[in-house]
Amino acid sequence: MTKINPEEADLCCDSCEVHENLVKIVNETMPDETELYDLAELFKVFGDSTRIQILFVLFEAEVCVCDLAEALHMTQSAISHQLRILKQNKLVKSRREGKSVFYSLADGHVRTIIAQGQEHIEED
Repeated sequence: MTKINPEEADLCCDSCEVHENLVKIVNETMPDETELYDLAELFKVFGDSTRIQILFVLFEAEVCVCDLAEALHMTQSAISHQLRILKQNKLVKSRREGKSVFYSLADGHVRTIIAQGQEHIEED
C-alpha cells in the first residue's frame, strides 16, 4: 500500500475506485497532444509580467516601441524582444507608418483572456 503524505491526504480518495464512465468521457473529449502543447505554450506567454504590462498598454491604444519603452520605463530593445514573443504567438499585430512601427492587440480574444484571468484572481 502506498503511503500518502499528510498534507496530501485531503487530495486523495480513501479507496481506489475508477469511474469508467467518467474516464471514457475524458478520453473521448481530450484534445490531442499537439493542441495541448500549443495551449500550454500560449499560456507560458502570459507568464511574464512585462508582456502583461505591454498588453495592458495596448488595451488603451495602438502604440510604437518608443511609446511602450517610455510608458514602461524600459529599453526599446527589451520591449522589442517581448513584442516579438507576443507577435509570434499571434497576440499582437503591427503596422508600419513611415519610420514607426505601431503595435495593437491581434484580436478581442487577448482582452478576454486577460479579463478572465483578472476575474479569477479577484474571486474570494
